[in-house]
Amino acid sequence: MSDVVAVDQLVSKYQKLKSEIGKVIVGQDEAVNLVLLSIFCGGHSLLIGVPGLAKTLLVNTVSDALGLHFKRIQFTPDLMPSDILGSEILDENRQFKFIKGPIFSNIILADEINRTPPKTQAALLEAMQERSVTISGSHYKLDLPFYVLATQNPIEQEGTYPLPEAQLDRFMFSIHLDYPSFNEEVQVVKNTTSNEETIVDSYFSAQEILEVQKLVRKIPVTDNVIEYAVSLVGKTRPKSKEATEMVQKYLDWGAGPRASQNLILAAKAHAVISGKYSPDIEDVKAVAIPILSHRIVKNYKAEAEGVTLTDIINSLL
Repeated sequence: MSDVVAVDQLVSKYQKLKSEIGKVIVGQDEAVNLVLLSIFCGGHSLLIGVPGLAKTLLVNTVSDALGLHFKRIQFTPDLMPSDILGSEILDENRQFKFIKGPIFSNIILADEINRTPPKTQAALLEAMQERSVTISGSHYKLDLPFYVLATQNPIEQEGTYPLPEAQLDRFMFSIHLDYPSFNEEVQVVKNTTSNEETIVDSYFSAQEILEVQKLVRKIPVTDNVIEYAVSLVGKTRPKSKEATEMVQKYLDWGAGPRASQNLILAAKAHAVISGKYSPDIEDVKAVAIPILSHRIVKNYKAEAEGVTLTDIINSLL
């Protein structure tokens, strides 16, 4: 099958997938799009929103619609790395036997990831980057596809451990969920207070998603689009020559090379689901805010003057 036909087929399947997810998730269109984009690129996402915005339900519904195995890990201050990765126990023959932890699944929902200490957060790092884990010197490959979709509550910061920059950089997107509109909230209440059960059909298999990831990587990109993405990331670095006045004034740190890679990958996926056979600068702009916002660090002046990360990125765009 040619890549052109594969792209056309993916667009129609994507529309069906969106309507299937829409049976359960009302609104949150941008969040659903970004979660699916990150899955088609093979990336991880950080979902940020106040309690009750259906973050867990969103991840659960997406995994059902994609036909993937789903495990939820509730992150708490006393969670240990072995609770995520698994541990070795002595069996009845006095032999060590490895019991797999919940990380051995296709989609991991790391619920309230900032509630657990850095030692446990770091247990996810190798899995996210290498798609493998090392326990007691033994190396275990994870089943593919593998995604971490983590949630974070932006309000309550007592008893939390902010994610280190190295771990934040492993997430392709940071996705901010907002309150639903009045009509959407009315629909949510109607749907969730009746005894009707909604069944979500799966439109993909694990193998098909791996094929989609290969297709996305095969999409050709012109040099000017790559140069635009790299230049955009370069402008976020306060000490670089390309940095704008606003960046120098309000940022402590800019984004690293992983941001440039993710911009191009996400632009390719964005082009594909829009029915295009190659991304343009508009596709890069469409994914810039969720890719850059968690990779740049504001200074005190920005905090004092109420300048948001979105304002800074929009000024660059």
